[in-house]
Amino acid sequence: MQNNLVKTFAWLFVFSVAMGFMESAVVVYLRKIYYPGGFDFPLAPIDFNIAITEILREAATLIMLISAGIIAGRTKTEKFGFFVFCFGIWDIFYYVFLKLLIGWPVSLLTWDILFLIPTTWVGPVLGPIINSLTMIMLAVLISRFTNSGYQAKFERMEWLLLVSGSLVIISSYIEDYLQYILQHYNFGQLFHFSENEKLLDYAVHYIPVSFSWWLFVLGEAVLFVAIARFYFRNKKARGTKPNV
Repeated sequence: MQNNLVKTFAWLFVFSVAMGFMESAVVVYLRKIYYPGGFDFPLAPIDFNIAITEILREAATLIMLISAGIIAGRTKTEKFGFFVFCFGIWDIFYYVFLKLLIGWPVSLLTWDILFLIPTTWVGPVLGPIINSLTMIMLAVLISRFTNSGYQAKFERMEWLLLVSGSLVIISSYIEDYLQYILQHYNFGQLFHFSENEKLLDYAVHYIPVSFSWWLFVLGEAVLFVAIARFYFRNKKARGTKPNV
């Protein structure tokens, strides 16, 4: 059983690294076209159809990572664990390959566009790398319990903490961008790009001003509380039940 788990993690690792290269390759092409002098804010104007394609590409990437977790996992909890493992490896190696291919980012504090769903996320590269390492740790703990014959599960409170911590972290990524956009548009207009190309034209002039590290750290702290609770509770429960 241990050998099978190692093989599963190994192949998921290979898959996620390959996904990371594919993602970085697309970005290399886009930056060659739109940022021949090197990527920086404000953003270069891009065709509306390209912007929509990028959003759909990100959605497709998430679907692929989720699918890998579903295929590899033995329980619902482990399927979730393998998904976040793939996500973490993919995101880290996305930056690794960008550094190798084009020498970017310059540092871990370099600003980047992190995601476009449901709105634009921006932040220092260090942020998503820390998030990715947290995901990987959680995935390993889940599979450690499941592989021992004890089917670990999240309790409602742990799910609440995981979701709450994630939302706080997302808030840290979108806060600065939303403050810029909401100077001229209402919140509802953010989700109607197909009907409001002017918003996209306005958005490309955005330059990051500040990142809410305190929100980010708070979100990470909540995640660690959830992970610690999950670990100690399941460790205690496993110790009182025979392996199957």
